[in-house]
Amino acid sequence: MSGQQSEVTFRFLAEPTDVNFGGKVHGGMVMKWIDQTGYAGAVGWSGAYCVTAAVGGIQFLEPILIGDLVSVHAKLIHTGTSSMHFSVDVRAHDLTHGKDRLCTSCVIVFVALDNPDGKPTPVPVWEPRNDDDRQLQQYARKLIALSREMEDAVAHYRPALPRT
Repeated sequence: MSGQQSEVTFRFLAEPTDVNFGGKVHGGMVMKWIDQTGYAGAVGWSGAYCVTAAVGGIQFLEPILIGDLVSVHAKLIHTGTSSMHFSVDVRAHDLTHGKDRLCTSCVIVFVALDNPDGKPTPVPVWEPRNDDDRQLQQYARKLIALSREMEDAVAHYRPALPRT
């Protein structure tokens, strides 16, 4: 049922196949985990097929090591007509020493699509429930405004494409 699930957590064990040449989980794998977790959250909220529209403010803060138990938590923080913005935190837990650390954070945006035409379809409205939710929604709105500014700047400086 749509409009019910606003948070989801996936857990992974960092494996040798996930690491780069430096022995740390590579950013592409972390981004894959973020996308998978966000997708589950978006479908859980919208009840529709969803596609990734953007990832913003991504920060790689700490490395993830082989053997770490990785938790990827996605929390809905804003909805548009057909879009859903999720705050995502990636944490690693060192199973041998019991230490937990924040490794990556970002906001990921999904758009719900209707299956037959692949066109955006409305999603249930999400409302903040407390001050933390309101602050996260404000953060999402700031990222939206920054994204629009960047799009305008790129459009302004992009050379005109030749017409055929």
